[in-house]
Amino acid sequence: MGQALLRLAAEQPEQFAVVAAITRKSPPQRVVAGVPHFSASELSAAPAFDVAIDFSLPEGFDPILSLCAERGAALVSGTTGLSDAQQAALQQAATRIAVVWASNFSLGVAVLTELVERAASALQGWDCDIVESHHTQKKDAPSGTALTLGQAAGTAGGDVRYASLRAGDIVGEHTVQFTGLGERIELIHRATNRDIFARGALQAGQRLRGCAPGLYGMRDLLFAG
Repeated sequence: MGQALLRLAAEQPEQFAVVAAITRKSPPQRVVAGVPHFSASELSAAPAFDVAIDFSLPEGFDPILSLCAERGAALVSGTTGLSDAQQAALQQAATRIAVVWASNFSLGVAVLTELVERAASALQGWDCDIVESHHTQKKDAPSGTALTLGQAAGTAGGDVRYASLRAGDIVGEHTVQFTGLGERIELIHRATNRDIFARGALQAGQRLRGCAPGLYGMRDLLFAG
């Protein structure tokens, strides 16, 4: 994700200026393609920034959240597996800075989530099944995206069931099926390239800049205004 973010941002110099890249271990080169690289232990030395984009591990989440809160900078995070304490810290930081956290930064999934909530609200009493497929190396099941979709359906009154498939090199597929007597609706999203997640995170960062403090979701940014 880090490499995808750097590559896509470099393709849009009029929109994005990357001031630093942070890696878990000491970088083999201090400057790569004009971008200064720092290790996680050097995070405090990073130059000033408007928005940080974080796709790390739970152990790397606390330092970047603290730095953003300290500097008054916005944070876009796709780090999953956060503990209850980390989620509480995220909520607390959102009283001081603008934050967007999402399990999936695909713009298509944001729209799918909106459609699922609307469908569940309109189709009370219908069966709701979410089937997600990913590559064989993905360990968590159901996926974070499936759970987010299920939460949207559940908020609108849906009684959700999940099924997970792990096969080949599938990037990510999510099918939300609503079934009534004599009819069925399927809402499907298929990801064929992981760049969609980096592209969505960059767009989220662009829209988050200048926002008032608060905890935002992708749908908040996508459908605002």
